[in-house]
Amino acid sequence: MNRILTTTAAVALIAGAAHAQTAAKPAADPVAAESKAASAAKVVAAGDIVATAKASGQFNTFLKAAEATNLTTLLKDNKNLTVFAPTDAAFAALPAGELDKLMLPENKAQLQKVLIYHVINAKVPSSEFKGATRKAATVAGPSVELAGGATLKVNDADIVQADVMATNGIIHVVDKVLLPPGAMAAANTAVSASATAPTTLPATQVLPKAN
Repeated sequence: MNRILTTTAAVALIAGAAHAQTAAKPAADPVAAESKAASAAKVVAAGDIVATAKASGQFNTFLKAAEATNLTTLLKDNKNLTVFAPTDAAFAALPAGELDKLMLPENKAQLQKVLIYHVINAKVPSSEFKGATRKAATVAGPSVELAGGATLKVNDADIVQADVMATNGIIHVVDKVLLPPGAMAAANTAVSASATAPTTLPATQVLPKAN
């Protein structure tokens, strides 16, 4: 291979009195119900990567962060990208306060680095790492690890839906936000320098296959 590695859902409310002669059923677990509904919400390609994410309705936080860091146009116009897209539920699962810190204007540079850590400047379909472990250099620089076992993974995140084929690349839906090394430590220092998006995405590093 020439290039080898770089939730919004409604909870159903179950109500109604049980029949006097029937034993009461245990109450539905809303967290489990939401998780089940989320896993069933499939993303369907609807144009480019940004248009597909918008149409899905599950990536509002990711899109807001991309807009705040001047990355929206790049995700629309650059070709042959792979994006590991965290759902809104994935962002909500970050430790308390971390997302708020990243969204501060003074931490724009760190937020941008987190986002581009989810992007590979090459198409990487799941077929390239099923049954194997590979590393992929991200646009942020550090590599992610792709594992193609029974559950497809990138780092410690599950790929809950792979291979959404947008017109300019591939979206893999993930259930956790990927944090590059030192991301939150840097955010906690409240970096004051403003950030601007790169005019072009750097080339993906080509790495040898793992044994």
